[in-house]
Amino acid sequence: MSASLSRPRVGVWLIGARGSVATTVVTGCAAVTAGLHPPTGMVTETPAFTGSGLPALSDLVFGGHDTVDCSLPKRAETLTAGGVLPPGVAAAVAAELAAADREIRPGGPTPGDTRSEAELITAFADDIRDFVHRNELERAVVVNVASTEPASQGPGAPLPASTLYALAALRAGCPYVNFTPSEGMHHPVAAREAERSGLPHAGRDGKTGQTLLRAVLGPMFAQRALTVRAWSGANLLGGGDGAALADPAAAAAKNAGKERVLADTLGTVPEGEVHIDDVPALGDWKTAWDHIAFDGFLGTRMILQTIWQGCDSALAAPLVLDLARLTARAHEAGLTGPLGELGFYFKDPVGEGPAGLADQYAALGRLAQRLGGGAAAADLGRGTGAAADGAGGDSGGAGGEAGGPGGETGGLGGETGGAGSGAGAVGVGTGGAGSGAGAVGVGTGGAGSGAGAVGVGTGSAGSGAGATGLDTGGAGTETGGAGLEPGDAGSEPGGAAVDAVAVARVETTERQVQGEASRGERP
Repeated sequence: MSASLSRPRVGVWLIGARGSVATTVVTGCAAVTAGLHPPTGMVTETPAFTGSGLPALSDLVFGGHDTVDCSLPKRAETLTAGGVLPPGVAAAVAAELAAADREIRPGGPTPGDTRSEAELITAFADDIRDFVHRNELERAVVVNVASTEPASQGPGAPLPASTLYALAALRAGCPYVNFTPSEGMHHPVAAREAERSGLPHAGRDGKTGQTLLRAVLGPMFAQRALTVRAWSGANLLGGGDGAALADPAAAAAKNAGKERVLADTLGTVPEGEVHIDDVPALGDWKTAWDHIAFDGFLGTRMILQTIWQGCDSALAAPLVLDLARLTARAHEAGLTGPLGELGFYFKDPVGEGPAGLADQYAALGRLAQRLGGGAAAADLGRGTGAAADGAGGDSGGAGGEAGGPGGETGGLGGETGGAGSGAGAVGVGTGGAGSGAGAVGVGTGGAGSGAGAVGVGTGSAGSGAGATGLDTGGAGTETGGAGLEPGDAGSEPGGAAVDAVAVARVETTERQVQGEASRGERP
């Protein structure tokens, strides 16, 4: 079957396409698609993204630019010998590696390259356009996974290669993701072009290890009112990253993102710095150590130390696949400019957004809803109960449609005992869902969607300001409306019973959340 008759395919154009990360991305995508390995580490493969309209892994086509000529199959052999790729996987997906390798074009500028910056940008953009045209792709996303560049030398200096590639992506009409600390779209020249183009873009510097922990621990110290006096760290790593970061200017660019996480989560930058050492013997593996000095009650001095040992390429690859799929879907959905909701993946994220990992995860969930047009599940890590597209879940059957996901701000409660996310949202009971400012969901599959909405009972749904659904599968869909009749699909025996204690609790909660909504709190 020709590409034009099959599902639309999406290109992933990798800058640094023959490096360790890119090779692991291509190998991993093929292995997961073939069912050889589960999609461990891929957030986009969790239930929360089922209805988001993301391109399937099997519909991704890889190509890219690189300045080295080692083939992807050969690179995969090296990574297998180093323990990065499992034995046998590279051989099993050799055809996919060879196909991607045929789509890699020479990058630049290389030593002795006499082409001007404009000529390089034009050549790179032509390569991307040709890739899209020949493979009959619906769109392509350009992702920078090349080695870290030294920090920019300021006005008048030549444009860094990462910025040349970013400008080429824009000229080719492609969204862009910078997974590295390199300047890329952050350069003023590229930033202006990005604003004019309206193309979605994300970055920078993937959050894979030490900074991932910092994004968790920083908010913990702040929320527990513990004063951090000093935060020092060390990175030991080999491979291409170790060699690149041996350059003090490149290391400075890398450490800027690590410091930003502490500044944003703690409100200040404590004493201390991160030292990065190149240890070639470690290959693609890295060890990150943090030493945190903090004060407890009555000034008692305490220490927390963490050690993170991991494989950089295996940590980065699933995130790159997530970002390619999310950015492609954002482009398809008409989103423009910096994608701040993707801050979950980055040390130094573009756009506006929270700094703590939990808050960034919630923002990512809201993006999942937006990309699904309001039909995607909002419960990151959902358990039993609520269905993805309706309020009723399995127990409520057809009676649960009206409660819906409730727009961008809600969260669906997924475990027994439920959960609500968003301003004032409450979820109570197995699969209970509260979505939006002051929304309340109580009971198996119960859902409240909208300011002050309440859903009570198996599969009941309340949709709209003050709407209430009080019986099995019942639906209230108008302002102040009530659904009091059993739904067509019915429920298990006893599902329609609502005890007096539950009603009293809901009435109290409804008054509270309506008060919050009346104060104008944002969902």
